[in-house]
Amino acid sequence: MGEQILVIDAGTTSTRAMVFALDGTLLRVSQAEITQYYPRPGWVEHDAAEIWARTLACAREVTSEDAAAIAAIGITNQRETVVAWDRASGEPLARAIVWQDRRTADACAELKAAGHEPAVQAQTGLVLDPYFSATKMRWLLENEGQVRAARESGRLAMGTIESWIAFKLTGGAHISDASNASRTLLLALSGAGFDAGLCDLFGVPRQVLPEVVDTHGPLGEASAGWFGRAIPICGMIGDQQAATVGQGCLSPGETKATYGTGAFVLSAMGEAVPRSRHRLLGTVLAQAGGRRSYALEGSVFVAGSLVQWLRDGLGLISSAAETEALARSIPDSGGVTIVPALAGLGAPHWRAEARGLISGLSFASGRAQIARAALEAMAHQTHDLAAAFAADGARWQTLRIDGGMSANDWMAQDLADMLGLPVERPGFVETTALGAAICAAVGAGLHTSLEAAAAAMRGKTRTFRPALADAPRDARLARWKRALASA
Repeated sequence: MGEQILVIDAGTTSTRAMVFALDGTLLRVSQAEITQYYPRPGWVEHDAAEIWARTLACAREVTSEDAAAIAAIGITNQRETVVAWDRASGEPLARAIVWQDRRTADACAELKAAGHEPAVQAQTGLVLDPYFSATKMRWLLENEGQVRAARESGRLAMGTIESWIAFKLTGGAHISDASNASRTLLLALSGAGFDAGLCDLFGVPRQVLPEVVDTHGPLGEASAGWFGRAIPICGMIGDQQAATVGQGCLSPGETKATYGTGAFVLSAMGEAVPRSRHRLLGTVLAQAGGRRSYALEGSVFVAGSLVQWLRDGLGLISSAAETEALARSIPDSGGVTIVPALAGLGAPHWRAEARGLISGLSFASGRAQIARAALEAMAHQTHDLAAAFAADGARWQTLRIDGGMSANDWMAQDLADMLGLPVERPGFVETTALGAAICAAVGAGLHTSLEAAAAAMRGKTRTFRPALADAPRDARLARWKRALASA
């Protein structure tokens, strides 16, 4: 058996295949963009067939020279995004509804008005919000004729992205790992499989859903036709849980923040089911042999996608990297504050109706002020999450950051300044893929535990320490609160 790990990282804006050595060294990578569809305001869709085709092409590219060296496959993915497909043909029946999509806001409001949220949150650790998968599934069942027809004929399969990719890789296994399943509103955190009562509440037939399996272990096998030989699938884990594993945040209280399309903070909570009183989420972190560990999570919907919007939507910058130079070119934002509620507000506010806002504009405001305000919004949103975690008894001591945006030194320092905490960044910031590699390596028996694998594979880090005085920090937070109230 080989000693390399093939990771499939199916993200929101791109899909990648990466090959890792057992010491965490990235050996090869291939990446392809995913088309974003915005058919109506608040709607976000993907083509699941495109995701599969581009994922397979990337995986074949990085394994073509030496598939025999691959010991196992790890899969990590954008969570909550829903795919409906035909079990017989293996083809999608409608566009996938992406985690950012807000079309089911009214359905969530109706369930809240009927008083269901407290019981749902107690069972699942989640709130009633369009972010999660269950109301997306119901929408597809109610509004897509091909999905309804497949259900009536017994051919319908529904799942999140890792489930779709595993189905295609294995030639028909319908499985979902516990970390992804815990993001659907259909899994009780203490339950082994999808809950019949929750399925009834959301109108999702249990029989169309996958089997819930571990995040690491012998989970399935990729068919020999894809890579010239059968390769075991030994890791499946949602992207934010993967980043938590990749950062080595496995003991209670260890906390990471990933700044990608959105921003996601997870704090490991051990084997106790987490209960939040401040609108944070309880989620499965990892599972092996049916035994789970959990995390407390705060999810922000818009992070890197705000910078992408400045580039592609407004044309204010030519590249994301340009924001750091612009931020450094001025002493402050000139009073400009951005509330990046372009897809509503996530934790701890959970305001689906909120919309983006740029306040404090004057004739002195220009590209630099807006770019700096966009970066400052990352620290403002993270500060709100830090306060909620502390109120839930999970105060941060340090924050480990990763994701594409974390490569921005100015933003990393700004986080340390606004949080008043050391901020630690690994030399290899793509810890989502690394976490999937860690899970697969442990699942294949190449490392003895997640802790041992993280210690062997994580690499060097850099620490940013707070250096901002209280007065400018407090002034910024006051402006943020005022702007937030108007969003």
